[in-house]
Amino acid sequence: MHIDIDKDSCMGAGQCALTAPDVFAQDDDGYSTVRPGREDGGGSALVREAARACPVGAISVSERAG
Repeated sequence: MHIDIDKDSCMGAGQCALTAPDVFAQDDDGYSTVRPGREDGGGSALVREAARACPVGAISVSERAG
């Protein structure tokens, strides 16, 4: 799994961090970020739900090839 956050679109609503706090956090400016070591989703079943919860669609989740 690969998680991408469009930093230009992110408005810092924090829905991702509320939905999957083990994977997402907010940086010092209040914008979403993926926690270090969790770039692959960390096995969390809530990653896709967190992407859907983003009010501006700034998070995309895809499967890694291979």
